Amino acid sequence: MKNLFIVVLLVVTGITQSQTNFEKGMTKAFEFWNADKWDEAENMFERIANAEADEWLPNYYIAQMNSLKSWDEKDEAVIKAQLEKAQEHLDIAMMKSEDNVELLVMQAQIYTNWVAFDGRTYGMKYSAKVAQLYAEAVKLDPTNPRAAFCKADWDMGSARYFGKDPAPYCKDVEASIELFDTFKPKSDFHPNWGKERAEKTLAQCKG
Repeated sequence: MKNLFIVVLLVVTGITQSQTNFEKGMTKAFEFWNADKWDEAENMFERIANAEADEWLPNYYIAQMNSLKSWDEKDEAVIKAQLEKAQEHLDIAMMKSEDNVELLVMQAQIYTNWVAFDGRTYGMKYSAKVAQLYAEAVKLDPTNPRAAFCKADWDMGSARYFGKDPAPYCKDVEASIELFDTFKPKSDFHPNWGKERAEKTLAQCKG
C-alpha cells in the first residue's frame, strides 16, 4: 500500500508540475504577444503545443496569430504560408477538442481571410462555409459572444456586398456586447477577445 501511495503521489506531482509548466509557458507567450513580440510568442506557443499533447489552446493561438498577421500582409506567398499554417494548427486543435465553439469561430475567421485575400478565387468556395460555421457556433453555444458578434459582423458584410442595408444586424451586434459583459472564460488563457471590435462596429452603426 505504501508503494502504491508513492506511485500515486509521483503521478499527481507530475500532473501538477505539467500544469504549472503549461501555465508558466502560456503566461510567457502572452507577455511576448502583449509586448508586440509576435515571433517570440508564436515560438513559445509552438513549444507548449509540442509539450502538451492534450491542450488545444496553444494550437488555437498559433492559428489566430497567423490569421491576424495575414490581414496586413501584401505578399501573396507569405499570406498563403500564414493561412496554411493557421489551418494546420487549427486542424490539430480540432482533433484535441470536438464541438468547440471557439474553434468553429476561428475556422470561419481563417476562411474569411482567404475571401478577403482573393474574393474571386475563394469567395464561392468559402462564403457559404463561413455562414454555416457561425450558425453552427451560435447554435452550439448561444451565450458565446465571439460567435454572436462574428456572425453579426459577417451578416453585415454580406449585406453590404449584395447591396443591402446592413442596419438590421446592428441589434445583433448590440446583443453580442451584452454577452461580452457577462461572459466568463474558463481560465485566464481561454479566448476572451472581440468586445472592442464589437463596440467599434456598434459605434459605426449609430454613427
